[in-house]
Amino acid sequence: MKIDVLTLFPAMFAGPLDESIIKRARESGLLDVRIHNLRDYAHDRHKTVDDRPFGGGPGMLLKPEPIFEAVEALRGEKTRVILLCPSGRPFNQAVARELALLDDLLLVTGHYEGFDERIREQLADDELSIGDYVLTNGALPAMVIVDAVTRLLPGVLGDDESSKDESFSRGLLEYPQYTRPAEFRDMKVPDMLLSGNHAEIARWRSEHARLRTQERRPDLL
Repeated sequence: MKIDVLTLFPAMFAGPLDESIIKRARESGLLDVRIHNLRDYAHDRHKTVDDRPFGGGPGMLLKPEPIFEAVEALRGEKTRVILLCPSGRPFNQAVARELALLDDLLLVTGHYEGFDERIREQLADDELSIGDYVLTNGALPAMVIVDAVTRLLPGVLGDDESSKDESFSRGLLEYPQYTRPAEFRDMKVPDMLLSGNHAEIARWRSEHARLRTQERRPDLL
């Protein structure tokens, strides 16, 4: 998969994209991530990418000219252009699975008070938000999306079954997990998990995944 990210803060991506699973995916050729500085597409001496909104109001808006030029330069025939902004549809595991099936993504990160509306109308194939809160810019949401999608690419985790039983993968939170020792400070692992009866263990896990979801995230049920 190829993912291009258009941002005003390319240096923010240096650490997260060079560690752990994303690093291995890039080194193995399963993921090609390229970071592009929006100011490279502004041609005045100050590299201006923002201006005041018509009609007044606080803050600045991202101008259409540099973003149009950048997207038109980076977009290919199969590219899905996604704006990262608070008004986008909620990003979740189902959306991550949807994006993981694509070959080419272009993530356009927001900043200031958002985008000139013509960018939404003419360039965006989709708009995504990672949550109902305000961040300084769209760099962190872009990293979140890259990470979530990368884990779902075939071959990235080594065992592709690993991602199928994680939280949200089946619409539920993950069931309680335990490892050795079987008893620690008088706290014991449930007998069922030590029984060796895989069918009963599967039922126990399914039941406790639903119970945990009911308790902590009933909105998912």
